[in-house]
Amino acid sequence: MADTLIPAADLAARSTAHWPNESTSYRAARTELLAKEIRLRRHIQEVAALRRDLPPGGEIAQDYVFEGKGGPLKLNQLFGDHDTLVLYSMMYGPDRKKVCPMCAAMLDAWDGMARHVTKRVALAVVARYAIDRILECATERGWTGLTFLSDPTGDYTADYVGERDADMPAYTIFRREGGIVRHFYSGEGGMEIAHPGQDPHAAPDMNPLWVLLDTTPEGRGTDWYPKLNV
Repeated sequence: MADTLIPAADLAARSTAHWPNESTSYRAARTELLAKEIRLRRHIQEVAALRRDLPPGGEIAQDYVFEGKGGPLKLNQLFGDHDTLVLYSMMYGPDRKKVCPMCAAMLDAWDGMARHVTKRVALAVVARYAIDRILECATERGWTGLTFLSDPTGDYTADYVGERDADMPAYTIFRREGGIVRHFYSGEGGMEIAHPGQDPHAAPDMNPLWVLLDTTPEGRGTDWYPKLNV
């Protein structure tokens, strides 16, 4: 039988944190918030466990062929020595002059994390643009840690992102077991699952930018988005 969880409020009450010149009302409110943060942490862990326990997903319909810096690569090759592959589809479709600022802001952070992530799983970024344009974009952004791919036929994009020329983001994970590659998980939903007045950000949010801003007095805001020229 699993251990009974200590009530979050009881754990929060154990905190010995105090800051210079804080009022009693601040401390009371902060302790109440800490209890909610503990509950949130537990919920994040619970959701992650449910995600890991998903039944086997559908087997891939084909061994999709991408174009990389060194030439064609099949999906199966992207795993390398790992059994899990994370593929992020960035918004850089054939009709775009510039990459999506939101995708760029997230990949700015991911580029630095990639060396750590790839110790555990394979990671790559794909778009529908030609590979030379994608690599040019990566150079302009200073991205050196991520692997970039083009989906020249649009077959992968059509199956796991949207329309064949879809200019939309997608976070997709594949799992390889016994030589068979299956879809494991994709972020799902958009505006149709968002509360009125709120953006449909992922949960958990894959962009550290929003996680950081959520801890500030101003928050992430409702009318501010990152720009490419910063």
